[in-house]
Amino acid sequence: MRTLDLGTRVPASVIGLGTWQFGSREWGYGDDFADRRAGDIVRRALELGVTFVDTAELYGFGRSERILGEALGERREDVVVATKLFPVLPVAPVVEQRAVASADRLGVRRIDLYQVHQANPVVRDGPTMRGMAALRRTGLVDQVGVSNYSLERWQAAERALGAPVVSNQVEYSLVRRAPEADLLPWARSRGRVVIAYSPLGQGVLSGRYTPDDRPRDTVRRANPLFAPENLERIAPLLDTLRQVADAHGLTPSQAALAWVVARPGVLAIPGASSVEQLEKNVEAGTVRLADDEVAALDAASDAFEPVGAPERVRGAVRRRLRGAFGPRPRLR
Repeated sequence: MRTLDLGTRVPASVIGLGTWQFGSREWGYGDDFADRRAGDIVRRALELGVTFVDTAELYGFGRSERILGEALGERREDVVVATKLFPVLPVAPVVEQRAVASADRLGVRRIDLYQVHQANPVVRDGPTMRGMAALRRTGLVDQVGVSNYSLERWQAAERALGAPVVSNQVEYSLVRRAPEADLLPWARSRGRVVIAYSPLGQGVLSGRYTPDDRPRDTVRRANPLFAPENLERIAPLLDTLRQVADAHGLTPSQAALAWVVARPGVLAIPGASSVEQLEKNVEAGTVRLADDEVAALDAASDAFEPVGAPERVRGAVRRRLRGAFGPRPRLR
């Protein structure tokens, strides 16, 4: 699989493994997933050459870090271990304390990539980056990253650190393309990396969901992309995705992942609910889409216009009325 240089001792595979679902009940995977399947997924990822794993202290309130650390076992040194600080009180002593706690849960001596989970809306990045700089001096943290940062805030964080902030983890997929406006070009020009979370739009790009068969877990149910109106509107994009996928013997999800990592300097971290899903994700990292295929997906993505909240509410009201009173008669 292709790799990217984050400045860490191990290059990062372009398809990594996101572990938000490890230990988090809102995905509805059940205790068996945390107790057994999560470990199986991590171990199989290592066998397949995945060298980037991402977690956060917030995921499962520390459970994800513990599950990941236990699953990595003696192979912690073979991968880039990335975790995230949630900046509730982003002052240097707290940043240092939280890093020690995360490293302990992960069972590592060094956090390869320590990221600020999101920009604090009140406190600028100076105090946080002083803590990050101290952690780098002591050797507990190798590289520093951010998550959900605008370009302006990313640049400010780098100035505050006085060293490269090597990555920015943001939502990026065929249905969320805002990072292309500024983050991707700047990262490419500076040798930085954009880490794409939700690269499959939380599964909407798999093509498995329809207006009559929506997801049941609380995370996806709360995502506007899974509103019935949007599941109708996304059909043309999914049709194009299937055409590209069929040309390579892939699934729509694999084609969507291949599109993400076709962008220079972009690393994707899809989650996986099973070993089989992980294997398909990893396979996508070996596929190179043709330029015309990328262009076709770009155009289909551009044409997809999801509805806003007011329109979704009106649509829900109309469906309820149809259910109560039947379809409105057509006037001739």
